[in-house]
Amino acid sequence: MARPDADEDQEKPLDPEIAKVRGKLIRFMAINLGLLLLALMVVIAAIVYKSRKATPDSPPLAGDIQVPAGEPLSGDIVLPVGSSVVSQSISGNRVSIDAELSDGSRAIFVYDIAERRLIGRFAIRNK
Repeated sequence: MARPDADEDQEKPLDPEIAKVRGKLIRFMAINLGLLLLALMVVIAAIVYKSRKATPDSPPLAGDIQVPAGEPLSGDIVLPVGSSVVSQSISGNRVSIDAELSDGSRAIFVYDIAERRLIGRFAIRNK
């Protein structure tokens, strides 16, 4: 077997035009890697910011309301004058009251027990 010449093992210098193109490609790759790392850092910072940001407090449920021992929870739910309660239902800290109004129409009132305020009124109409 013949050994290749030692000159062939060594790299030959690049043509100046090819060296320019190679330099541009290396610069392009370095800039793109830098932008990619910057974008990755922004995404990680956004995730950390969102996870550390305080979650909004949800209103307490009816079972979470502090009531003095031996005293019932009390409050007033004000309905229009002349109306009468047809039915009611409770879910969590909300009470839904189906009422017949003085003019004969019906409406549903939604009351929040924890906040002790009326949060909605829905008229019931026939088509």
